[in-house]
Amino acid sequence: MLVFIGATILCFIIWLLFTFNGSIWQWDEITAGIVFSIIAGAITEKVAIKEYRSLSPKKWLYLIAYLPRFFYEMAKANFDVAYRIITGKIKPGIVKLSPGLKNNLSITILANSITLTPGTLSVDVDEAGNLYVHWINVKPEFFEEKDIKCKCRYVCSTFPDWARRIGE
Repeated sequence: MLVFIGATILCFIIWLLFTFNGSIWQWDEITAGIVFSIIAGAITEKVAIKEYRSLSPKKWLYLIAYLPRFFYEMAKANFDVAYRIITGKIKPGIVKLSPGLKNNLSITILANSITLTPGTLSVDVDEAGNLYVHWINVKPEFFEEKDIKCKCRYVCSTFPDWARRIGE
């Protein structure tokens, strides 16, 4: 119940900030804000707390620590894609990754991180948790590597480790 109240109040404050236009709010704006904040608070309590326990401070710290690494990898991938476009050295293909993640939240975090990184696109996830990724530069070493963890590093660096820390 405490999470519901806290999330509702936070959502209402955010609503008020986004709807502020320099003058005082009208009653219809405040009423709509209260209604939508209550809905958002209920969803937050059900999804974030009961299903994924994602509001623990430890997981939020991992998420905050992950962001600089993610932006670094994104910047590095931008330069790599620009280089490949200029030189024409592109070997696209779809590869299968087995990150070994246990729940849907972790897989979603990994898939979104891969998709947001230039040169890669998450295409599909099967029931076993394997991720199919379209990769702009499929390296021959990827297929020679036996260690699954090292295979993931070719495509998505340390993203599976971070997804595991944040989502599981």
